[in-house]
Amino acid sequence: MTPARFRLWLAVITAIGAAWRIGYLAVAKLGAPLLLNDSLYFSIQAGRNSEGDWFREGLTNLPGAEHGPLTSLYLTPWSLGSGDNVDWQRFATTLLGIATVAVLGLVGRRLAGPRVGLVAAAIAAVYPNLWINDSLVMSETLALLLVSLALLVALDLDRRPGPWRAVLLGVLVGLATLTRSELGLMAVGFAILAWWRAPDRARRWVQPVLVLAATAVTLLPWVAYNAGRFERTVLLSTNDGTTLLGANCLQTYEIDVGGWDIRCLDVVPNDDTIDASVRAAARRDVAVDYVRDHLGRVPVVVLARVGRVLDVYGLGSLVALDRGEEKADGAVWAGIVCWWVLVIAAIFGWRRLGGDETTRCSRWWLAVPLVTVLVTTIAFYGAHRIRAPAEPVVVLLAAVGAVAGWDRVRARRVAHSPA
Repeated sequence: MTPARFRLWLAVITAIGAAWRIGYLAVAKLGAPLLLNDSLYFSIQAGRNSEGDWFREGLTNLPGAEHGPLTSLYLTPWSLGSGDNVDWQRFATTLLGIATVAVLGLVGRRLAGPRVGLVAAAIAAVYPNLWINDSLVMSETLALLLVSLALLVALDLDRRPGPWRAVLLGVLVGLATLTRSELGLMAVGFAILAWWRAPDRARRWVQPVLVLAATAVTLLPWVAYNAGRFERTVLLSTNDGTTLLGANCLQTYEIDVGGWDIRCLDVVPNDDTIDASVRAAARRDVAVDYVRDHLGRVPVVVLARVGRVLDVYGLGSLVALDRGEEKADGAVWAGIVCWWVLVIAAIFGWRRLGGDETTRCSRWWLAVPLVTVLVTTIAFYGAHRIRAPAEPVVVLLAAVGAVAGWDRVRARRVAHSPA
C-alpha cells in the first residue's frame, strides 16, 4: 500500500469516526445538564479560568487543584463569553476523540504496517469505550490522545533512537500526567525500555535520563505554581485523598467490593472553608488507617478491583458508576461486549508480534500503559475510567490479531483451493 493510499483511507475512516461522534453529540448530549461528577469541576474551572480567576476550589476563592490542569486549560478558550458554554466544551472534547482515531491509525502503521494501521483506526472509530468519553466534559479523551501520541513517539524511538525523540516522549508523558496524575508512572516504564533498547551500550543512560528529565520539566511549572498556594504540599492534585477514601471503607470492602462510593467521604465532609490540601490529607489519613485495620480483606478487594477493570466482576456496579458519569446504559453495555471481543483478538495480536523479529521488542512499549493501569487499579479501585489509558493498546493489539487472523484464513483457503 502506497503512503498516499494509506493517507486517503485513514482520512475516510477518520471522517466516519467524526461523523459518528458529532452525530452522537448532537442527538444525545447537546443541551444535556452536567451531573454531580468530575465534569462539573472541569466545566466550572474552565469557565473561571476564562474570566481570569485561575484554579480555584469550586465556587470559592480558595486555591484549587482537585485535578491536573491540562483539561481545564484546553477547555478555557472554549468557555469564553456568556453562559456556561457546556455544549462548546463537549464539542471541544469530541474533537480530541476524532484526532485519536487518526493517531491510532498512525501508531498501528508504525507498529505492524499500513493494514494494521487502518484496522486500528477503524476499530477506534466505532469502539464504544472510546467514543462514549468524547462528548463528556472529562479528562479521559485528552488522556487517550496523549497516550496514543506517546506510543507513536515511543515506537519511533525504538526504531530510530535519538535524544530529541526521547525528549519529546518525556514531554508527552508530562502532559498526560497533567491530565491524569497516575500517567506519570509511564515515564518510569518508558525510561526502562529506552535503557534496554539503547544501541550504544556505553551511553545507554542518556535516553532514559532525557525521558525522565523532560517529564519533570513539563510538570515543573504546575508544581511550582502550587508550591505557595496551599497549607500542605501539593504536587499534582488534591484528589488523592478523595480517591483513596472513596475506595477504602465498609461499602467498598464488604458490599460493592473493589469499587468507589461517594458515601465513604462522609467521614471527612467537604467543607468549603477548609484548605483543599488539609482536607485531602485528612481523607488520606482516614483511608490509610482503614486499610491498616482491614489488611486481611485487602487481597480480596484487590482481586475484585482487577476483576472489575477486566469486566469480569461487578458489571452492575460498573454500569451504575458510568451512568453517574453521564454515559448511556446501552453504550456502556456495548462497550463491555466489545471489550471482551477485542481482548481475545488482542491476546492473539500480542502473540503475533512476539513471533516477528521486527516487532518482538516493539510490543513491550505497548505494555507500559497496561502496567500503569494495573498499578493504578490495585492502588485505588476498578472502573472503566481507570482502564481508559489502556484502551488504545487494546485497539492496537486487536488490530494486529485481526489482520493476522485474516491472513491465516486466506492462506488456508489458498492451500486448499484447486491448482
